[in-house]
Amino acid sequence: MFDGIFTLPIENPVLIFFIVLSIILLAPILLNRFRIPHIIGLIIAGIIIGPHGFNILERDSSFEIFGQVGILYLMFLAGIEMDIFSLIRNRKPGTIFGLLTFGVPMVLGTVASHYLLHLDWLTSMLLSSMFASHTLISYPIVSRYGINRYAPVTVAVAGTIFAILGSLIVFAIVTGSLSGDTSVAYWVQFVIKVIAYGLFIIFVYPHLIRWFFKTYSDNVMQFIFVLALVFLSSFIAESIGLLSIIGAFFAGIILNRYIPSVSPLMNRLEFVGNALFIPYFLIGVGMMIDLGIIIEHPEVLLVAVIMCCIALSSKWIAAWLIQLIFHYTPTDRRLIVGITTAKAAVSLAAVIVGRELGVFDNAILNGTIIMILVTCTVSSILTELAASKIVVQLQDKEEPDVTDAAANDERILIPVANPATVDRLVNMALLMKNPKKKSPIYALYVNDDSKASNQYASKRILEQASKAASAVDAQLVPISRYDLNIASGILNTVKENNISEVVLGLHHKANIVDSFFGTKIENMLRGTHKMIWITKCSTPPDTTSRIIVSVPPMAEYETGFVTWIDRLANISQQVGCRIFFYAYESTVPHIRALLNSRPNKVRHEYKIVESWDDMLSLSNVVNEDDLFVVVSARRASVSFNTDYEKLPAFLSQYFSDNNLIVLYPEQFGKANPTITTFHDPLAQSAESSSHGLLGMRDAMEILNRWKRKLLDRVKNS
Repeated sequence: MFDGIFTLPIENPVLIFFIVLSIILLAPILLNRFRIPHIIGLIIAGIIIGPHGFNILERDSSFEIFGQVGILYLMFLAGIEMDIFSLIRNRKPGTIFGLLTFGVPMVLGTVASHYLLHLDWLTSMLLSSMFASHTLISYPIVSRYGINRYAPVTVAVAGTIFAILGSLIVFAIVTGSLSGDTSVAYWVQFVIKVIAYGLFIIFVYPHLIRWFFKTYSDNVMQFIFVLALVFLSSFIAESIGLLSIIGAFFAGIILNRYIPSVSPLMNRLEFVGNALFIPYFLIGVGMMIDLGIIIEHPEVLLVAVIMCCIALSSKWIAAWLIQLIFHYTPTDRRLIVGITTAKAAVSLAAVIVGRELGVFDNAILNGTIIMILVTCTVSSILTELAASKIVVQLQDKEEPDVTDAAANDERILIPVANPATVDRLVNMALLMKNPKKKSPIYALYVNDDSKASNQYASKRILEQASKAASAVDAQLVPISRYDLNIASGILNTVKENNISEVVLGLHHKANIVDSFFGTKIENMLRGTHKMIWITKCSTPPDTTSRIIVSVPPMAEYETGFVTWIDRLANISQQVGCRIFFYAYESTVPHIRALLNSRPNKVRHEYKIVESWDDMLSLSNVVNEDDLFVVVSARRASVSFNTDYEKLPAFLSQYFSDNNLIVLYPEQFGKANPTITTFHDPLAQSAESSSHGLLGMRDAMEILNRWKRKLLDRVKNS
C-alpha cells in the first residue's frame, strides 16, 4: 500500500504539502530560540530538502507556480502596506536614494566585473543590472515589527522602484544589443505600451474596485477579486516587456487606499501571503542553491566572493550616502541596507537570460546562486537587528501628544439590533479607534422583554459582531441586557462600563428626520454627556474619496473637541483619503494645531465659512463617494446654534444617499488641559436641569448668545 510513497524524491502531493507546511511551521519555532530570522531558516530548509541537498523533494512545477505567486505576493504586499502620504512627503529622499541604489551598483559592478571577472563591457553591464536590482525578501520582518510606515522604510521601498525599473531598462538594452534588436521602432512601441499600461491601471482599476466593493460585500469574493486584479496587472506588465513583479507592486500602490490596514480584507491578504505563498517562494529559492559546486569547482568560490562583495558594498555605499545627505541615524542606514540587499527574482532572470545568450558561463551562474544565499542571509539579519532596535528607539522617543488622552480612554460602544448593519458599524468603530491601542470595543444588544425569539436574536447578532471584529484580530466584548427600553439600556451600559463614546447606526432606508429627533436619540442626548456618533453608511467606508466635515462655530471650546478630531484623523489615515474642514476662521488654527501634533500626519485642507448659508452650499460640494460628517451640539453647549435645528430636513433633502455621520461631541466632561476651554459654571446645572425642565432651553439659548458675543468682544479687544 505504501509502495513508491517514501522513495526519494517524494512524489506524493499530499506528503509534499505536509513536508512544506511542517517546514513553514517549525522554522520560526526553532530559529526564534537562536534569534535567527525565520526567513533564513526557510531558505536553508530548501537547501536541505532540495535536489542539491538530501533530494527529499524535487523542485517541480508546484514550487515554480507557488514560488512565482509568492514573489508577486511579496511585491504586492509591499505596495499595499506602504503609506502613500509618507511616500509623497519623502519623495525627494526616495528619488535620490533610488538613483543612488541603482547608480552606485551599476558603476561599481560594471568596473569590477570588467577588471576582476574579465568580462567585456557590455556583458559587465548586464551583470551589473543584477547587482543594481534587489528583492524585498526582508519586508515581512519590517511588517512584523510594525514599522512599514517608518520614513527610512518608505525611502528604501521607493528606491526599489527605481532600482528595478533601471535594471530592467539596462537589461532590455543590453539583451537587445546582444540579440541584435535595437531598432528605434522597438523602443517607440515599448514606451507606448508602458504608457498605455500605466494609464489603464491608474484610471480603470479604481473604478473597478469601487464598483465591486459597493456591489458585493462578501469578504471571500472581495479577496478573490483583489488577487485577480493583482495577477492581471502582473500578466499585462510581463506581456509588454516589464517584469511581472513591477505589475504586482504597481497594483498594490493603486489598491492601497481602498484596503484599510485595519480591515478584514487586509487581514486575509496578509495572512494568506505570510502563511503560504511567501514561505513557499523562500523554500523554492533554497532548493536552487547548490553548495556542492564550491567543492567540485573551487574557482566558483572566487567568483561568488567577488559578486557578493560587489553586491553588499554597493548597496552599503548607497545607504551611507543617503544617510549623510538626509542625516539618518546609523540604525536607519543598517535598516535600509538590510531591506535593499537581498537578490532573488531579477538576479535569476538576468543570469538565466545571459546564460541562454552565451555570455555567462557556469561560474557566473553558480556564483549568482551563492550570492542569492549570502545576500538573503545578510538582508534578513541586518533587517531583524535594525528593526528591533528602531522599535525600542521609537517607543523611548515617543511623547504623548494632545490626542493621547483621548486615545487612552477610548471605550467605544456599538448598540446592535439590525443584522444588516452590524458589520459596517463594527468596521466604522475599528476605523475610528487608535490602531496602536489594544482597548476593546463593546457591542450591546438590549432586550425589552424575555421572549425566546429575542434571546436568540441577541445571541445571533452579538456573534456576528464578534466575527466582524475577530476578522481583523480586534477584541470585542459582547453585552446582552434586559431593560425598560433601548435608550435606558444604552445609558445604563455607558455608566456601568465607563464608555467614552457611542456609535449608533441608521438603516439606509430609515427616515432621517425621525431618526435624529426620535425618542431614543432625544433621551440619549439628555441622559449622557458622552460623545455620540450617528452613522449611515450606504456604501463601504473603504471606498470613501474624501471626508467633508462641517464644523460649528466655537467648536474648539467643547470638551470633546480633541477626541473627535483624533477619531476623524484615524478614519482618514486608515482609508487613505483627505479631510476637508468647513469651519469658522477662529476654529481653523485649533484644528490645524491638533492635526500637526500627530506623529502620523494626515492630509487635510480648510474652507472658511461665515454663516449657516455657507453650510447649505455643501450640497453642491459633497459627492457620491464622500463621507459627510456634521459636527452638531447639544442645546446646553457653547457651540450650539439655533440654525442647526434645520439640520434634519437639510440632511434628508440633500444627503439621503450619501455616507453620513452626525456627531455630538462630549459635553461637560473632564476638561482637556492642553487647549483653552470655555468653562461656564451654569452649564453643568443647565444640563442637569434639562432632564426635567425642558423649558430652560430658551434661557440656555439666550445665555449662549451672550456667551458668544462676550468671547467675540474679548477676542477683538
